[in-house]
Amino acid sequence: MPSSIRPGDVLADRYRLVDLLAESSGGRFWRAHDKVLERHVALHTIAEDDERAGALLEAARRSAMVHDRRLLRVLDADRTNGLVYVVNEWGSGDSLDIMLTNEGPLGARRAAWLVSEVAASIAVGHEAGVAHGRLVPENVLVDHGGAVRIIGFAVDAALHGLPPGRASTDVRDLGGVLYSALTGKWAGTSPSAVPRAPVDQGRVLRPRQVRAGIPRPLDALCDEVINPYAGGWGARLRETHDLATAAGIGDFLAEFVGDPTGLVEAEAAAGHRDTETISLPAITDPPVRLPEPEPEPAPEPEPGPAPEPEPEPGPDAEPDPGPARGSTELPTQAGMPIFDDENDDVSWIAARSEPAPPPPPFEDPPERPLFAPEPIEGPARRPRHPVPHGSGGSFWPWDDDAPSGTGPILADPPEDEGVPGRSWLRLAAVIGGCLLLLVAIVVAFNLGRGRTPLGAVPDDGGESGPSSPATSGAAAPITGVTATDLDPQGDPPEENPDLTGLAVDGDPGTAWRTMTYLQNFGPGGLKTGAGLVLDLGAEHAVSTVDLSFVGAPTGYSLYLGDQAPDAVAGLTPVATGTADGPRARVSLDAGSSGRYLTVWLTSLPAIADGFRGEVAEVTVRG
Repeated sequence: MPSSIRPGDVLADRYRLVDLLAESSGGRFWRAHDKVLERHVALHTIAEDDERAGALLEAARRSAMVHDRRLLRVLDADRTNGLVYVVNEWGSGDSLDIMLTNEGPLGARRAAWLVSEVAASIAVGHEAGVAHGRLVPENVLVDHGGAVRIIGFAVDAALHGLPPGRASTDVRDLGGVLYSALTGKWAGTSPSAVPRAPVDQGRVLRPRQVRAGIPRPLDALCDEVINPYAGGWGARLRETHDLATAAGIGDFLAEFVGDPTGLVEAEAAAGHRDTETISLPAITDPPVRLPEPEPEPAPEPEPGPAPEPEPEPGPDAEPDPGPARGSTELPTQAGMPIFDDENDDVSWIAARSEPAPPPPPFEDPPERPLFAPEPIEGPARRPRHPVPHGSGGSFWPWDDDAPSGTGPILADPPEDEGVPGRSWLRLAAVIGGCLLLLVAIVVAFNLGRGRTPLGAVPDDGGESGPSSPATSGAAAPITGVTATDLDPQGDPPEENPDLTGLAVDGDPGTAWRTMTYLQNFGPGGLKTGAGLVLDLGAEHAVSTVDLSFVGAPTGYSLYLGDQAPDAVAGLTPVATGTADGPRARVSLDAGSSGRYLTVWLTSLPAIADGFRGEVAEVTVRG
């Protein structure tokens, strides 16, 4: 490329180069000014002998065939002075990669609307037989008016040395653009500066596995477009939507967004906030000071008579005070206000002519006596300590061997004010409490094993026969049970449908769980409940239902009927309760029968992030 090209040069006698914006791989990207149309344009240049020159001109010709308001159109392309140049419309705004860097991942509806606009524009190009070839977040622009614009249609791929784009590559890159808008990661085919999406065993992780809270339809769309042969929930979308074309993806996203009124204005408002212009006041030029004329030399004064010498003052002479200065001649101190405008006397701030008198001396502290004075009533009477009565331990009046006298005076031992026998009562109370606690533990253990409080096998009073539940043992569980989720208040109405089989697989170590909610179920929560519908295969008489939960407490209601319900509103429960532990056995009234048993969770246990219910196992006995 000629090295003489620089800002200020005019290309093809029309385009004045303003700013060099980027330079890589022998190509340069300029902001130029079109002198004919009097507007800014985007201009790409490469050397005429570059191997990409022919492909670039051909891509510009094909791009000019596509007419869509969202495309930054090709305005001109030619060769001149050893250069090949392509001129595009100039767009001002933020590209998607810059938005992700500044704001992070976009909201679900905003991302769906943005990609639906891109898909609609790409679909127009595909109808004309032209593909973009490098649809990456860097080439998706939201201008200052809030509209979505596509950069480098067919031209950007040629500048990067890529072959002419295919429609299938654009479709996969569309899924990658939606993936990046939702997660901030890039999962498309074309190379991009956005960080790559995480991969597990050759399969790109679904958006919901990278960032929580993404709606399931958008998650399934990305998974089906990026991983078309992985199967899963997203495979159902191909039955109702054409996900192999840009038009089909655009229709799906437009259906998800609904009425787009206000989205363009919201993007424009966000762009104005980011690019707010601050107007500074105009600064006037300082006045120019004219040169002063040189002063004329003053005439020398004529010599006059010599002044008479002043007499020296004597030792007792006082200095001349000089002319008296009026009070108004004293300067006003800065910051000292004058409250009376009519009286401008400021002599009150003049310095004192005489020094201020010293402060009075401090009073001497009173002398403190060496000894405490006697009270006025007389000498203080101090009470004597009581002398204990009684004899010393070594005195016995009739013992001749003992020394005479009473011996040392010993203090009486402290009297025991306690009630006689109280210590024995306390000991007996402690022993009795321990025995009662031991008996309570034994009774609770026996009741937990299904025995009587004394440990014997329970007896129903001698009744016998095969129809007696007490003698025939627990009823056999019903086999062949299948489960589906029930979430009528969800959007979509699903609650982890891929985990429902874990609640009836006979393994308490696996569990079906609800979503994690910030509020518990109930009047103040997002929903009134969610649960499972168990298909018993045929109508059965149901006597008991064994429930195993993860976490506590869990509120539940059981519904039994002949048809699978789509909601529990208006149904009458056959049992309700709250499980304070991991297991609960619910006994139904005699004669309860049906094919479909609904386990409806009405209250969820608390976890670290909110509230979530888990059903580990449901056993239905006939």
